[in-house]
Amino acid sequence: MLKEFKAFAMRGNVVELAVGVIIGGAFGKIVGSLIDDVITPLLLKPALEAAHLSHLNDLTALGTVKYGIFLSAVINFIIVSFILFLIIKGINAAQKKEDAKASTPAPPPADVLLLTEIRDLLKK
Repeated sequence: MLKEFKAFAMRGNVVELAVGVIIGGAFGKIVGSLIDDVITPLLLKPALEAAHLSHLNDLTALGTVKYGIFLSAVINFIIVSFILFLIIKGINAAQKKEDAKASTPAPPPADVLLLTEIRDLLKK
């Protein structure tokens, strides 16, 4: 059983998934900071000034509904989704180029062409 677990854990897919999760977590922190510290305050600054507030956490409705934090989460989701869309679109474009190169068959070798000509002449 230990041998099977080692084989499972060392498969390429598991290792790639682990690396993807770690990089995704780090990327999530970067994007979260960009959104929370740069983009959201810039976009919601007019709303904060109109409400006479200084922090996004203070943007509430009815005293308890923190819709400022919710707006920040929505903006975060939209930006992350758009970035993933661009990454996947780029990967798909690269795969289409690879598929186009692979779909054009290589010309047959010279000896095969010669044998084909001989066969065609023998048929006549």
